[in-house]
Amino acid sequence: MGDERSIVELMRSMGLPDEAITRVSQLWGKSAARNDGRTHLLLGHLLDTAAVAGLMWDRYVSAAFRRRLDEISGGRGRLWFMWLCGIHDCGKACPAFQAMDATEAEPVLAAGLTWGRLPTDRRNRWRHDVAGAVLLMPRLIAEWGDEEAAGWVWPLVAGHHGTFPSAAALRPPRGAQGRGAAWEEAQRAVVDVFTRSVGFEGLAEARPVGSLRKAEQLALSGLIVMADWIASDSSQFPGLADADLISFAGARRRAEAAWERLGLRGGWRDLPLPENPLDPLTDRLDVQPRASQRELVERAWSMPAPGLLVSEAPMGEGKTKAALAAAEVLAARFGLDGVFVAMPTQATSDPMYEQVLQWVRTFDPELESQVALLHGRRRFNAWWRAIWDGKQRPDGDGCGCEEEGRHSAGDMAGDDFGAIDEDADYGMASAQPSTDRAAGPGPDGPAYWFLGDKRGLLTAFAVGTVDHLLHAATRTRHVMLRFAGLAGKVVVVDEVHAADVYMRQFLVEALRWLGQAGVPVVLLSATLPPAQRQQCVDAYLSGVLGRADVHQPVPEPAGYPCVTVAYGVGGRAVAETSREAVAPWRESAPVRLAWLADTDPAGARVAAAVRDAVAGGGVALVVVNQVDRAQAIYRDLRDKGFDGVLRLLHARLCAAHRADRTAECLRLMGPRAAENRPERMVVIATQLAEQSFDVDADVLITDLAPTDLLLQRIGRLHRHDGTRRVAAHRVPRVLVTGVAPGRDETPRFLRASERIYGTWSLLRAAALVTEAAGALTAVDASEPAASGWRIPSDVPALVARAYGSSEICPAGWNEAGAWEQWQAKEQQREKNAEEYLLCRRREWSFPTLEGLHYAGSRAASEEQLDAVVRDGDPSVEVVVVRRAADGYRALDGTWLGVHGEVDDDEVTDRLVGGTVRLPPRLTDAAQAGLSPLPGWAGRPWLRYRLALVLEEDGTRLLGADRVSYHDVLGLVIKRETR
Repeated sequence: MGDERSIVELMRSMGLPDEAITRVSQLWGKSAARNDGRTHLLLGHLLDTAAVAGLMWDRYVSAAFRRRLDEISGGRGRLWFMWLCGIHDCGKACPAFQAMDATEAEPVLAAGLTWGRLPTDRRNRWRHDVAGAVLLMPRLIAEWGDEEAAGWVWPLVAGHHGTFPSAAALRPPRGAQGRGAAWEEAQRAVVDVFTRSVGFEGLAEARPVGSLRKAEQLALSGLIVMADWIASDSSQFPGLADADLISFAGARRRAEAAWERLGLRGGWRDLPLPENPLDPLTDRLDVQPRASQRELVERAWSMPAPGLLVSEAPMGEGKTKAALAAAEVLAARFGLDGVFVAMPTQATSDPMYEQVLQWVRTFDPELESQVALLHGRRRFNAWWRAIWDGKQRPDGDGCGCEEEGRHSAGDMAGDDFGAIDEDADYGMASAQPSTDRAAGPGPDGPAYWFLGDKRGLLTAFAVGTVDHLLHAATRTRHVMLRFAGLAGKVVVVDEVHAADVYMRQFLVEALRWLGQAGVPVVLLSATLPPAQRQQCVDAYLSGVLGRADVHQPVPEPAGYPCVTVAYGVGGRAVAETSREAVAPWRESAPVRLAWLADTDPAGARVAAAVRDAVAGGGVALVVVNQVDRAQAIYRDLRDKGFDGVLRLLHARLCAAHRADRTAECLRLMGPRAAENRPERMVVIATQLAEQSFDVDADVLITDLAPTDLLLQRIGRLHRHDGTRRVAAHRVPRVLVTGVAPGRDETPRFLRASERIYGTWSLLRAAALVTEAAGALTAVDASEPAASGWRIPSDVPALVARAYGSSEICPAGWNEAGAWEQWQAKEQQREKNAEEYLLCRRREWSFPTLEGLHYAGSRAASEEQLDAVVRDGDPSVEVVVVRRAADGYRALDGTWLGVHGEVDDDEVTDRLVGGTVRLPPRLTDAAQAGLSPLPGWAGRPWLRYRLALVLEEDGTRLLGADRVSYHDVLGLVIKRETR
């Protein structure tokens, strides 16, 4: 276990005077008041952190990153990593910190370390993280003889509370850093004793022989924070106030026990190469490889260095399975330890989570408990509940999680790790499990520590919304933790086309940093405009080469599907694409298009067309751009006696209803529907049905949308082989509505569509539909045009034309004016995003993290962070509750109590099942008029949730709107007449 000598014995062996030993032995790192009643000495905490870092190296840090740290430390990566993680808090050996707790300060003062009056103003208080950099920097320069090495190491110390200061901030107020021989001797001793304890002979020996790239420094910074947070858990590392009891061997025993209790671990740990190139597809995923899947996996094998892969293939081609297979190859070849799969929405994350669960089980069943689902509604996922909460498995098996021995958990909701007081209020007995029930890991159970604030990406395998990737590209507090979670993984981004121009700024920024960190990235899309593909390639290569202006033209793909790869070799950028046409899984088929002129939000013409479409049987999918319109079409069909299965799916359904209805649609229209498929069925949906919604419709009626999104909707049409269809639906058919002829036959669009998508992209889409369906006239086409589109072969050309520079609209549509308007708005959105980007273009070439947070880090909470990476008006989620004569009831009728009290998990589940997101126009009224119920104060899942209390008549006034909730229609909003 290493050196058993106490730090007192070690100091004596180093020849320190007794006075210095006494003084160093009084310096505190954690006060009794904030450490479960037990003081912890400063050197004890530094050694605890170093010991945790040693375990992280052995059991958590990826092989690729260990290799890099070995390279820059002359082969002593583990020792150097422990030293750097432990030295982070050396700045606590200064008056500004030691004076923060009067009780702890007494023995320090008595030992002869004194100070005068110190600033008490919070803004001017001298922070111990910055103090550490000031304390270390002159010694590093002097003893390393290398200003460059000192220049990239000091920000890692100064930034461990979440932000990286500029060099200009390293100016302590008078007396705050410590003056006089006693302080100088004590500070020197803290550094030397710690350095000797972990295994270096002296500070000079810790000099790195090379430097990390800036993105690697960011990842390393996140690992330092991780080690610090684990070692700051007072329930796992009880305070030691007697220096004679502190040794590095003791710290290692403490760390080992804490690591086991917390259930921490990494992922694959040195994954072996597959025996045969296609085993990841055929054996692991039980897939008969399609040509496009084979192409992606073969590219993962042939890349000489970690790089970017862009897979473009038709909807339903099996891109995500191919991406998982490619991820296995990339991880094994380049030493990565896990995978993060980024999905466009919460709804698309859930099925992907279950797919990743099945996949990781094939490596090792124990890895199942290392897969995190990262979004706010994960408690509704049955597999998440089974694995992380000890609930019944969806397949009926028990999950084996024992109640006995579980330990309680601190509530993480209010953590602020950026506190500049004595330390952040860690409260880290363990992170809050996803239900209110306290839980702890079994021997093979999940590590709840990873569920704490900002830590989700640190789990070995994670599936979540793309926001989590984008958050790692924002200049926000503790961005290094998020980035560290990505840096040891292969990153897969599905439906990458779904990012709008604002979100794309963060995606591009993330690709730059991932490229520089050597993280392989796989991007998936069915409908990616060529300009976006080029932008992603250039961003990744900019990171690889460390320059802001890299442009490496991507060759024109030979066909569709195709795979593009980008990587750097010998300082040179390489971009390649499929040189031969890759056969799609299915032959292209004609899709017939026709217009259904209608811009009435009530959608009566759409409802009539739906009845006609399925009069002789069949399954119709209706996708409209506005919830009110979906509800109106549903009402029209229902009230006039539709004979068949009728379902409504949109974003204003509460969580439980939306989940149930989505599952039912998949059961009745999904790939395994078979005999369950109804003879006559209509699903009316909003954009939820646009992507990762694996249903098969006979006929599609859709509001006009930008071309790529329109093609995504068409991807739900005749999607599965072997589906029984009546004769009228043998040929896939699309009716395009939400548009009508205006003056001079210029298209007139639904106002909601224009607000969401802008006029220019709708005009371009209308022009392309016109080529296939004929002119948009006041009279509907009785039969769809014979030409139509061939899907999927026409997809790339349609998307390229839709987003190209050539005019494609008929004369008189004022395409140029619409483009100018669109361009101005897009440029403004790009500019809006810039203020939150992790790094400005002109600073990309800076070699260190110094000053990264020069403009502050405004986003404080997760909700604010979501607003940062998603453009648009803010919206809020509420929990719908019904007022009753005797108190409150959940949306499903479950009794809550006089004040809304919730007694157990089952009631909490039912209550939170009533969660719904309000439209942005109600945000101000909701924030001003709604609050949590009094009975929710003690429930972590509920204490900050706004309750939308419906009165006994079932409605509630919010601002100028009357709001109600209908079990079928969902949230219904009507403007109150005055």
